[in-house]
Parts: sequence; structure tokens; C-alpha cells
Amino acid sequence: MALLQLKNVSLRYGSAPLLEGVDFQLADGERVCLLGRNGAGKTSLLRVIAGEEVSNSGEIIRVNGKIITRLTQEIPVGVSGTAREVIASGLPAERHEEEWETARRVESLMMAMRLPADADFAALSGGLKRRVLLARALAARPDALLLDEPTNHLDIDSILWLENYLLAQQTALLFTTHDRAFLKKLATRIVELDRGKLSSWDCDYETYLVRKEAWLEAEEKNRAAFDKKLAQEEAWLRQGVKARRTRNEGRVRALEQMRRERQRRRERPGDARFGLSVSGVSGQKVIAAEGVSFNYGERVIVSDFSTEIWRGDKIGIVGPNGAGKTTLLKLLLGQLSPSAGAVRHGTNLQIVYLDQLRAIDGEKTVAQNVAGAAETVLFQGRARHIHNYLADFLFAADRARSPAKILSGGERNRLLLAKLFLQPANVLVLDEPTNDLDAETLELLENLLVEYDGTLLLVSHDRVFLDEVCTSTLVFTADGDVREFNGGYSESLKFEVSSVGQKTADAEPQKSAADGDAKKSRRPRKFLNREQWELDALPVKIEQLEAGQERLSQQLWDPELYQKSPDKIAELKSHSAALEQEIKTAYARWEELERLRAEFRG
Repeated sequence: MALLQLKNVSLRYGSAPLLEGVDFQLADGERVCLLGRNGAGKTSLLRVIAGEEVSNSGEIIRVNGKIITRLTQEIPVGVSGTAREVIASGLPAERHEEEWETARRVESLMMAMRLPADADFAALSGGLKRRVLLARALAARPDALLLDEPTNHLDIDSILWLENYLLAQQTALLFTTHDRAFLKKLATRIVELDRGKLSSWDCDYETYLVRKEAWLEAEEKNRAAFDKKLAQEEAWLRQGVKARRTRNEGRVRALEQMRRERQRRRERPGDARFGLSVSGVSGQKVIAAEGVSFNYGERVIVSDFSTEIWRGDKIGIVGPNGAGKTTLLKLLLGQLSPSAGAVRHGTNLQIVYLDQLRAIDGEKTVAQNVAGAAETVLFQGRARHIHNYLADFLFAADRARSPAKILSGGERNRLLLAKLFLQPANVLVLDEPTNDLDAETLELLENLLVEYDGTLLLVSHDRVFLDEVCTSTLVFTADGDVREFNGGYSESLKFEVSSVGQKTADAEPQKSAADGDAKKSRRPRKFLNREQWELDALPVKIEQLEAGQERLSQQLWDPELYQKSPDKIAELKSHSAALEQEIKTAYARWEELERLRAEFRG
């Protein structure tokens, strides 16, 4: 049964509509992930569905008696009271329950999400406020739950708890997220908002990526054929009088229709193409910490921590909210003095730090936030006009002239990256850089950091991002210790990494200061366990792909296909081309992994 339906819904703020004749329905128990570029209108669509915004046209049908709640991307103003009172304010009056039932549910949520029940909401950190608001949305036991970036500011333990909680419920979900692991775990269907239109993809995320790429290629070919035909018809019309004879009036009308269709066309936004400013090379040893401890009053944050960070290391920092990740960063950077122990820096360090405060002046324009009053910026040694530079971060000229306060969460993050990457750095420090970024920008940032020659310190709760980028991980363990492991988040799962504690005895953590003598020369690029697993699996994967391609080829060579099922030919050819690309990519990855393993073995 459909809990809600949108029929031919349109919403327009400026010249181009955010929603243009959108149709959508959410069925009972369905879990739908809403994808789209930053600024495409995902939050506006959620607001329309929740009844917080009125569409310009169309019909929205909601089943009577069903409860729909929404978690907003931004923390709303005017929320007051204790954490318990804020959560309880989400309880619906129309569901008559015993007082002890609702009280137990509120207490259960607070305990599961580790919330300070009697703390004043206004005094909480941004991460804790988000968790309280999430608990408020869940407390209502809604029939449909609208979640706008629900994993923002949640630690990995909280994200895992939320995944399991939502999977155990019968609640219908419509959610946006940048967290690919969260998406893959929960989504039963994907819908995408692209240039005002909503398309539905009844498949998993990996299949969606393949099908979407094929769809975009087909769109490009169709548009190229249309433009060629339009140019031919325009040339015909310019031939003169004979084009306007009575017998050609139909052709002229068809040309006018083509012109109108071409004028209405909305081009796909380009991909971001930003880069990092180049800086001088740092010394081989970047940071050395020996026996470092730090206390806040009686509370021990870091105890007897030692490590060495070398040029080219990419270090992830993982732990529960409030464990001390940002404090550890500041200790390593020398912004805080340790209670005991010492931190030493290497030579020629140029450090650039993206912190969690995300300082943006909402009253200034996007361009002014980056360049001040100047018209140009200096990037990678040459002057660039600010509008051209911001275009690399997907800010069109009119957007660059707009006040920053109108930006979406993802656009704000892109603006911060634009400001940050102007500064030359050989040590890059990023505290939660992935929040609100769309998939394309996130993958570009991921690839940029993988190829980055400098040293990276990264705080993130994005499990896929950590696995792809990090060569080692510092983990706040359940006993309050900080331990170092080779690889990203998945590698650290072999040890005690969460507040509940998970242990195995089949491996040992990476040593830090104890094996410093072995690190006196620059360490080779590590060949990680996850890369070895990937390498081992590639021959079987390639064999399966080639077998699938052979089956498709046999179908395409079958004459009966063209006689009985000609409508399937295009789909089979598209699938075959996608498999061919997958096979090429797999072979290239195989060669790359073999090279990396050979270099590591020396």
C-alpha cells in the first residue's frame, strides 16, 4: 500500500524548476534512497512531502491516520528544553498510549544513542544535537520517516546502531545520504533527482551506477543525433523561398517544435574538477609523538600515546563522538600542549586544517567568502578569476554572486574546500570533510586524496572513505586507549574498535614508536590486506564477467532474437558494452595491484 503519492508535482524558485512534473510513491515498509547533486532540490522535495512547503502545482496524497516525521539536515532554531524533553516532544498526540510505554521508549532511545537525558539542548555539541533530533523523529514510531543526511555528525557506533534499528523496523524510509555503506545496507530502491526530473532505479547501488552510466551515454548519443537533425533542418530553411511553399509547411512546423524542444532542454551539470595547491616537500619524518597524555580536569583523553607519522602517510582517526579525536589532532599539530610526553615536528611543514567549525559568512557572497574583495585568486602558481576558479567547484557565476546563506549543506562544504585548497600544503588535516557532499564530488575528493603526495590526517565516520584513502588508522578503543592499525576502517574491525568492544586474536596491531628504527628511511607504500583480498578475488571475478559476456554474445548472434524480440536488442547491447568496460577495468586493476605488491616487496 502506498503511504504517500506525488502526482505531477512542480516547484520553482528561479528560472529553472527544482521539481518539474514529478511523480513518486512510497510504499509501506519500503526503504528508498534519494540521490542527486548538491543543490538539485532533494531537501526541497522532502519538505514538500512533509507538508512544510507548498508546491506550485500537482497533487500530494497522504493516507489519513499515518504519521510522517522528518529529520532535517540543519539543526532548527528555537529548540529548547532538556534532551529528554526535546525527544518527548516528538511523541504524537493522535496515538493513544499508556504513559509508561512512551516513557520507556524515550528512555530506551536515550540509552541506545548515549544521550545525556537532563542536559540542556542548547548547550550540546552539534553532533549530540543531531542525535537528540534523530531520537525525537524515531520516538514517534512513524509510518514513514524522512531522513536528510541522517549520518551527519554521528560516530560509527551510532551509525551502526541506526542501521540495525531501521532494518528491524517496519517503517517506510525516504532518505538522502553521502554515506555509501549506509546506502548499500538500507536501500531497497534508489530514486534520483536530476534536472527537475525524478527517475526510479529498482536495484542495488552498484547496479545503479552501471545502469546510470549507460543511460547517460544513451542520452548523450540521442541529443547529438537530435542536434545534428536540427542543424540540417535549419540549413534547409535557410535555402530560401522553396522551404516556405505550402507543401513544406508541415516541415517548417516540425522545425519550430524542434527549436522549442531544444530551448527547454536542461544540460547535465558538469563534474567538479578541483585540485590541491602544490607546496614544497616536507622532511621524511613529519610528526613524532612519544608518551603523550592529555587530561581535561579528571578526565583522561589520551594516555601514553606514541606514534611516528612519515611523509606520504594517510592517517585516519576513528572513535566515538566525544572520545577526543579533535583533541588528538590538536595535540599532534601542536595547538594543544600535552599533560605529559612530547610532540616533535619535522622540517618544512606547511599545514592546512579544515576543522569542524566550518566558518562561512552567510551575508557575504560565495565569491567574497573565498577571495574577499579581490577579483582573482592565486592557485597553483597562477592567477585565476574567482568565477572561473569557483566553476571548478560547480558554482556558476550567478551562484558565486549569491549570498552564502542560501547554500545547501553540500554546497557549503564545497565552498569550504574551495577556500581550503587555495592554501599550499604538504600536510593536510581534514575533520569530517565528507558531510553533505554528493556522490560525484565525494568520489573526486576521495581520488584526489589517494593521489595526494603529501601527508594526510583525516577524521571521518565514513567507512568507505576511510577504507579507500587511509594507509593506517588511529582508533580510540573501548578502554580509552589509542591504537594504530594498518589499513582503513575494515582492518580495524579485527580489533577492539567500538564502545561495545570487538576482539580477535588472528592479527597484531601496527607498532608505532617501538619500530621507529625500521622507519628511518622513507617507508615504501604499504600493500594493504584489503588490496591482497581484492587481488585474490580478481581472477574469479574476471572469469565470471567474461562468461557473462559470452552468454550475451550468443544471444546477440541468435537470428531469432531479431525476429521475435527486437525490443531487447538495445538492452542486450548496452549490457554487453557495460560488461566489456567492467572487464577492462578489472584487468587494469589487476595490473595495478600486481605492481603495487611488487614495489612493496622490493
